[in-house]
Amino acid sequence: MIQAADDRLRDEVRLLGGLLGEVIRAEGGQALYDRIEAVRQASVAYHRDAAGDAARLEALLADLSLDDAVGLAHGFAVFSLLANVAEDRAGKRRAREQSAAGARPDTPEGALQRLAEAGRSAGEARDLLAGALVSPVLTAHPSEVRRKSVIDRIASVSDLLDACDHDDDFCRPDVLHAGLRRQATILWSTRLVRQAGLVVQDEIDTVVSFLERVFLHVAPAQLADWRKRLDAPDLPPFIRLGTWVGGDRDGNPNVDAAALKAAFATAARSVLRFYLDEVNALGAELSLSGSMSSVSPELAALAGASGDRSPHRADEPYRRALSEIYARLAAVHPILTGQPAPRAAAFAAEPYVGPEAFRADLAVLRDSLIANHGAVFADDRLTRLITAADVFGFHMATLDLRQNSDVHERVVADLLKVAGVCPDYSALDEEGRLAVLAAELASARLLFSPFADYAEETLKERAILQAAAEALARFGPQAIRTHIVSKTDAASDLLEVYLLLKEVGLYRPEDPAACPIQAAPLFETIGDLRAARPTLERLLKEPSALAVARARGVQEVMIGYSDSNKDGSYLTSTWELHEASRALLEVTDAAGLRLQLFHGRGGAVGRGGGSSFAAVLGQPQGTVAGRIRVTEQGEVIANKYGEPEVARRNLDALTCGVLLASLAPPPDAELTRRHGATLARLSQASMSAYRALVYETDGFVDYFRAATPIAEIADLKIGSRPASRSSSTAIEDLRAIPWVFSWSQSRVMLPGWFGFGSAVEGVDPDELRAMHRDWPFFRTLLQNMEMVMAKADMTIARRYASLVPDQALAERIYADIRTEWDRTEAAVLAITGQDALLGGQPELDRLIRLRMPYVEPLNHVQIELIRRRRAGDDDPRVRAGILLALNGVAAGLRNSG
Repeated sequence: MIQAADDRLRDEVRLLGGLLGEVIRAEGGQALYDRIEAVRQASVAYHRDAAGDAARLEALLADLSLDDAVGLAHGFAVFSLLANVAEDRAGKRRAREQSAAGARPDTPEGALQRLAEAGRSAGEARDLLAGALVSPVLTAHPSEVRRKSVIDRIASVSDLLDACDHDDDFCRPDVLHAGLRRQATILWSTRLVRQAGLVVQDEIDTVVSFLERVFLHVAPAQLADWRKRLDAPDLPPFIRLGTWVGGDRDGNPNVDAAALKAAFATAARSVLRFYLDEVNALGAELSLSGSMSSVSPELAALAGASGDRSPHRADEPYRRALSEIYARLAAVHPILTGQPAPRAAAFAAEPYVGPEAFRADLAVLRDSLIANHGAVFADDRLTRLITAADVFGFHMATLDLRQNSDVHERVVADLLKVAGVCPDYSALDEEGRLAVLAAELASARLLFSPFADYAEETLKERAILQAAAEALARFGPQAIRTHIVSKTDAASDLLEVYLLLKEVGLYRPEDPAACPIQAAPLFETIGDLRAARPTLERLLKEPSALAVARARGVQEVMIGYSDSNKDGSYLTSTWELHEASRALLEVTDAAGLRLQLFHGRGGAVGRGGGSSFAAVLGQPQGTVAGRIRVTEQGEVIANKYGEPEVARRNLDALTCGVLLASLAPPPDAELTRRHGATLARLSQASMSAYRALVYETDGFVDYFRAATPIAEIADLKIGSRPASRSSSTAIEDLRAIPWVFSWSQSRVMLPGWFGFGSAVEGVDPDELRAMHRDWPFFRTLLQNMEMVMAKADMTIARRYASLVPDQALAERIYADIRTEWDRTEAAVLAITGQDALLGGQPELDRLIRLRMPYVEPLNHVQIELIRRRRAGDDDPRVRAGILLALNGVAAGLRNSG
């Protein structure tokens, strides 16, 4: 079966590659095709024997004209995109086969079987999900290099191949070939990189397009399926989609009150248009005559109150009721979006005050149909629309607010100073700040005066929170639930948020429990994670914060994978996150609360990437307990949720992980007691090795900036935020995403493995092997490390090092990196007992090996063009070629940011 699957994957790659070759010959000419093929062959030969074939490859690249270089980069980038289509289809086929065989615990069938084997019943699963929260949160973090136009074309190619699976006529070679050739031609002639930078509205539109095209259909279907499996028709929605776009202003000066309002209006337009279309379709379908069938009294009343006076529908109560529902929805549209409904209602009606009233009217129709006509109406279009209303309301996705604690401090200080309460809040120690904040939170008096002068930052923050209050009034409590505080290192950082919420009427001293937004700390650096316990303990001693948490039943805490990794190595970051999570659970348990962890994961392993299912199962015991939130960032959104079948599989995997981690958790606590001291020592040794290289090696910053395309990445225009937090060139001030992205492009992948080899030297190998065998946390850590190392290539990394002007410096630092690489590879193989990396993950190994011959030429072209650009060649084609190569490498590596 495996061989057959591999053969089919290779056949599809050859099919798409052959079609692209035809397009290149037709559009770019035979000479370009021949040049591409020559570089591909030289690159493969160089990979096999760098010493023997370096001269041939370098001669080919040095001889490239700029037009050829751009064409070559474009060709390999497009091929990487097409190869990804074949790979994704292979993944879908494999998942279907394994699911049918009952072999996958990340499917509903497999998870429920595992629970049964562990002695847990379907009733227990039903009870857990009834109070569960499983929330993928879509963010605009800039690691998606593909334009939406490119993503759409890739989806079209995938749709053609999927259709071929189900329609023999469509699969005829001439029909399929013509359709694929057309799409390949469009893709070849489509600009792969952006010419202009993104603005916040672009990011809003992109996220909403995924919500509209995929989640509006998949999330309700998934909920309906779980309701059926668990015999729980009234199971509340446990999947709650979230987003940061329009609310995350940490380091992004472009996010303001207007952006937040635009985010809600854009989402509302999308979800209301969907509801209006569905109601219109139901009106065309439900032509049942009142003279030929009975209706419930509630339905009769709803139809009787309708403004629909058409004589043609006089005896059609369902249609008259739906006309009223449509008119009321259409009246909601301009209120929430600022625009009239796309299709006007036939008559005016009162707008719904909220999605609950809309849902209640739909339920009247469904109940009448089922009561009078039976179960044939129990699972139909109307039921699916009701489920969608349950999941999405009028807001579509819950919007998080996020800001840096330094901003809150300055704003609060400004308000207190102008009000004459405290002349220098920032000069106070922590207890002094808490005392001032507690007094203000207990007072009904507001600080802000419309007649006083404030800093521009103060006015901007207040305006954003005013817009948040308006959104909650319009869309309901699910619209905004959390305000995340970046750089949290003290309890006052959270109380400052409640004080600012009080200024816009969201926190009321007489009823703090009614505050609709909870302040959530974000612990991201190693130091922050280690201080998380005392910070949360002190916070929950404050009556204001405790009241909000008790009203909600949970205290949310976000933990960040990116900055902790940049701070102290992959191993240290992973361990510190594990230990901080355990410590936070002890704090919330002591306070009589539940802990709700929000995992700030990225796509790359160095930022928490890897299998979400395995990551959930690897969480410390008791920290999931039916509730988890996870960021989905950049390229991960398209890879995991770009099409319905894949999105459904990933939502199910996350749900299954939550079920198993909550009801049948691995014995993490026992294994932590047994091996925790060893892992703590490994963590410290790894951090020392990592920091010795990154922060303590003379010339490392110069090496990094020359031996990676960090400077060129800034030209990619893949986000609305700047790459650095300041104009400093220090590693500390660089954002985690470009840090990881740069090392991925240069094929070093340093943030995903460096320090591990040094850490395990001298440690009992038998204990390490036992940890890998028995402890899901440690096994997942090693599997993710293997994946990132399999995508690394020290031979190609050596060519990037040739870009460093000081070659003595380059040789010294490259040698340090290569030595640690060899040490780490040997350690991983010794612990896992494998002969090669990914020896225990053969499917992943085959997929990576399949695509690398087409990624590596892009690396070589990128190096050559960067060399020319840095030597002073400012021809626009040089920049274009570099950006194409960056784009293609990212597409080929997939989770590189």
